[in-house]
Amino acid sequence: MSRGVHGTTMMIDPGLPTGVFTDVIQSHGHLVDLVKFGWGTALVTKDIDRKAAVLRESGIDFYFGGTLFEHAVWTDQLADYLALVDRTEATHIEVSNGTIPLDQRSKADYVRRMSAHRPVLSEVGYKDADRSALLTPADWVEALREDLDAGAAMVITEARESGRSGIANSDGQMRTDVLGAVLDALDPATVMFEAPTKELQVELIRTVGPQVNLGNIATHDVVGVETLRRGLRGDTLLALTTGVASARSLSHSN
Repeated sequence: MSRGVHGTTMMIDPGLPTGVFTDVIQSHGHLVDLVKFGWGTALVTKDIDRKAAVLRESGIDFYFGGTLFEHAVWTDQLADYLALVDRTEATHIEVSNGTIPLDQRSKADYVRRMSAHRPVLSEVGYKDADRSALLTPADWVEALREDLDAGAAMVITEARESGRSGIANSDGQMRTDVLGAVLDALDPATVMFEAPTKELQVELIRTVGPQVNLGNIATHDVVGVETLRRGLRGDTLLALTTGVASARSLSHSN
């Protein structure tokens, strides 16, 4: 999924008009590896097939948000959901339990089942910040490992579109205890960290490196994230580049 040296960038489409969406892909698609059609927007997007075609023509993988999967499970419409996946030729399936009462073991079973249809991206964490706060670092690691063992191609740490739940606290700050535990236990190449805010993006790039997999990137932040990865923004310039200005200053002073 990744473009090479840098990690995967997953852009979220919150339901942009088709023309605007097309413009974004034409202008910035070279910086995007994955597109997620957020939550259940696909079912109320008149031009979802056209949007999917734009991504196929651009060689960009895409999938539908985990909430749509949960809605299908909860309302017993999984067959219709899979028909949508097939019709649009979505490249991945996201499995999650962020909202519905689906325990971790049952979610892992769905990972196994859905892996027969598409590569699975499995999300850990809850939409509700209070519920997520109750998950210990060990809980996160155990769930992520179980999903990978069940066949997930990549696991995702929840942060929502707000960056105020899941792996982030309700104030938007990273749960560093969880991040540290995940990095200690898992290969970061197998994890996508939802990072919809600049603060989370900067912390993850500084901690993991430019190769970190970042998700829930807003359409208007795609270019900004790429500059952060390359040290082309003040937040990461010194951390990611080797400068000679100090050496020159020293040589001139002698």
